[in-house]
Amino acid sequence: MIFQRLVPEKIEPDTGVVNKVVEIEVMKIIPNPAQPRVIFDDYGLSQLAVSIQQNGILQPLTVRAAEGNNAGVQQYELIAGERRLRAAKLAGREKVPCIIMNTSSENSAVLAIMENLQRADLNYIEEAFAISRLIEYLGITQEEAALKLGIAQSTVANKLRLLRLSDDEKAMALRYRLNERQARALLKLPEGMRVHAIEKISTLGLNSAATDRLIDDMLKPKKPVMRKTFIVKQAALYINTFNHTIDSMKKAGIACETKQKKTDEFVEYLVRIPLK
Repeated sequence: MIFQRLVPEKIEPDTGVVNKVVEIEVMKIIPNPAQPRVIFDDYGLSQLAVSIQQNGILQPLTVRAAEGNNAGVQQYELIAGERRLRAAKLAGREKVPCIIMNTSSENSAVLAIMENLQRADLNYIEEAFAISRLIEYLGITQEEAALKLGIAQSTVANKLRLLRLSDDEKAMALRYRLNERQARALLKLPEGMRVHAIEKISTLGLNSAATDRLIDDMLKPKKPVMRKTFIVKQAALYINTFNHTIDSMKKAGIACETKQKKTDEFVEYLVRIPLK
């Protein structure tokens, strides 16, 4: 993805600490309501916590001064650095280095999402969720979101379509390592067929093009297949019934004559019944 560069708003000259690295207590930093990341790897966080214990935080977090305060204490809204903040807490850090930006809540939401998207470590479900949250948080259209993120409106629409998958289907698509195009192709199927499709795509190791063909085949109406064994059984039933009828006629004193001709394709009977 290519994103437009957002220019921070004008910095007030008397703030003193804006755009400078300062130490802020972790308890004063509150989450960004537009934070797009919803999955945090515990093992990865623990590794980062160990690194912070040994080397400190190499890249400062980005925050903005939050509106209002908590019991007279200034709080800061996180813009970028959710993983670093969580890892710092695991490492027992009371303070973390931060860069304070003088920016609006709207710009903060866009920056929080862009920071994660540009790192390219969000999965496509998280990207879709992030864009949806941005639209909802700012009350904007898909077209306006596309302009803010510097991407095509069709890209926004395609990503948002992924949210139509159920929670279980989203989780399975990620667990079975389907790519974004494969996950979106699942939407062509009725809900009851998607789980089977995911399992088959994974088992067969299908690429995107093969996945499209599989789903097209799954959507084709199935023609009823007549089983040969069933036809043979039905024919045998009628033949036995016919033979039983001939035997009954003979037992009744009717001198009927029969000739039978049998091939691989048919059974032919010639029956001669005297009238006198």
